[in-house]
Amino acid sequence: MPIDLSTKPGASARTWTAPDTFWPSLSAATARLDPALAVLHLPALRHNTHDMLRRAAGKPIRVASKSVRVRAVLDAVLAVPGYAGVLAYTLPEALWLAAGDDEHPAIEDVVVGYPTVDRSAIYRLATTPELASRVTLMVDSLAHLDLIDAVIAPADRETIRLCLELDSSWQNPVLGHIGVWRSPIYTPEAARTLAEAIVKRPGFALVGMMGYEAQIAGQGDKPQGRPAWGATLRWMQKSSKAELAERRASAVASVRQVADLEFVNGGGTGSLEFTASDDSVTEIAAGSGLFGGHLFDNYQSFRPAPAASFALSVVRRPGPETATLLGGGWIASGPPGEDRLPQIAWPTGLKMVEREMAGEVQTPVTGIAAGVLRIGDRVWLRHTKSGELSEHVDDFHLVDMVEGRAASVVGTVPSYRGEGKVFL
Repeated sequence: MPIDLSTKPGASARTWTAPDTFWPSLSAATARLDPALAVLHLPALRHNTHDMLRRAAGKPIRVASKSVRVRAVLDAVLAVPGYAGVLAYTLPEALWLAAGDDEHPAIEDVVVGYPTVDRSAIYRLATTPELASRVTLMVDSLAHLDLIDAVIAPADRETIRLCLELDSSWQNPVLGHIGVWRSPIYTPEAARTLAEAIVKRPGFALVGMMGYEAQIAGQGDKPQGRPAWGATLRWMQKSSKAELAERRASAVASVRQVADLEFVNGGGTGSLEFTASDDSVTEIAAGSGLFGGHLFDNYQSFRPAPAASFALSVVRRPGPETATLLGGGWIASGPPGEDRLPQIAWPTGLKMVEREMAGEVQTPVTGIAAGVLRIGDRVWLRHTKSGELSEHVDDFHLVDMVEGRAASVVGTVPSYRGEGKVFL
């Protein structure tokens, strides 16, 4: 089913601001459906789509598909002016998106966000002119080029488009490495040296640069209930922003002296404003903010709507103040901790059991509200990020409000999993 995200919802559609109305309305809309089920609340998705554009301040947003994993949503977002291209997470996924099919248009600008060593996918890319013109590979070492050449010689293939990744972490003299361990290319000098080597190699075209500032974009600066830690994070991020802005601008300028770059990508949902202010960056990668996982409740400058959520059924009552849900262990990536678990959204007054938490087959919950839950009742939860939810359901039920009427299910769309695709 096509999704229309072109219009920003009015205030009357923002029912998520009143939890005691929003969550019961989802229960009513999906009453005939059996959990476990996932929903996309279209007014909330529209709000997030347009609010991210506001925060990007006119700089194009490349959609991070890892955080969505629903082709109908990718199609809908890319139809909104201000969004352009996809940041994929594997080459097989990128080829699938770039090829398109009878229901989904080919996405003509796909950057693979991580280096690939998938030989069969590389061969298909290199021997298919349409795909080679649409897909760009990520590299941070000449070893990546060597592997491609070993799969198929330059004379026997299409030109391979490349994007050079710059390490955007913060190297503090006392604290050491802060950020993610990705590219070994940290300095402007190292970036230029690699760029010079790439442009000398036959069969390749260096068309882009990328740097993901995870310590800014992926780290909430106002963690709930931890004010001292929040102050420390804000100091770290302020220092990192100042260092990165200068180093990235220098690196981009150096590489542009040897390669005609089409794009310079940076950022993420959590750093849209900062990355938009960097003149050396031409586009921003973001995706998690579309679905609005509860990770972003820990940011002070913005708050996306809970566009995606899921419901589980109560299947046991092991005690007067305990109910057990079927399933629930839909854990997000990152350091193990409670902040990676699904968050109970409704009914309020529920919490997970500390010694069990969210499990693959069951999640016990306790609290005042647990005492009134009955077998067959449903509990609504929010995922932490975004991608993990799509890996656990075949379909998302689309909930919309038409001309002020009560929310209702207006269709369904498959996740990648629902289309039989699990790329990683």
